[in-house]
Amino acid sequence: MIAISLTAQAQNDAIAKFFSKYQDNEAFSQVTISGKMFSMMANLTGDSEDEKAMIGAISKIKGLRILSKSDTRDSRTLYKEAISMIPTKDFEELMAVRDKDKDMKFFTKESGGKISELVMIMGGNDEFMVMTLFGEIDLKEMSKIGKAVNIDGLQNLENIKDKKHRDE
Repeated sequence: MIAISLTAQAQNDAIAKFFSKYQDNEAFSQVTISGKMFSMMANLTGDSEDEKAMIGAISKIKGLRILSKSDTRDSRTLYKEAISMIPTKDFEELMAVRDKDKDMKFFTKESGGKISELVMIMGGNDEFMVMTLFGEIDLKEMSKIGKAVNIDGLQNLENIKDKKHRDE
């Protein structure tokens, strides 16, 4: 049990190290939402089936962290640095999106056959963002949540099939 716990902590440390490096830098914006906040949101009631499904997905989220920087000249450097800190033995690249002036990569970590963490890294000509979402993650629901709360990039997840269906 202790070995598993230490391994899980070491995997998160790479991403946490990136956050720690820049979180006190006033040029960056930071958002942290705790599991408690997600559990409070899960107490809401939904009228439609979509709202109920979204609330169900939210209730399984244990936390969200976003670190971003706008109007910056070093966004491409930050993007490369963040990508280099993803432990490739623990995370699988899920998707890469290249748009006119920005690149995005999504990485997932699985635990027990379910996605336990989603990392999105985005670097553009003048903006940068890294987001990590952890808990039990349903990619299709995350796309809907991303649209609802306007998290840039998460809407791209709607084009991904569940891993179960992808492997069939």
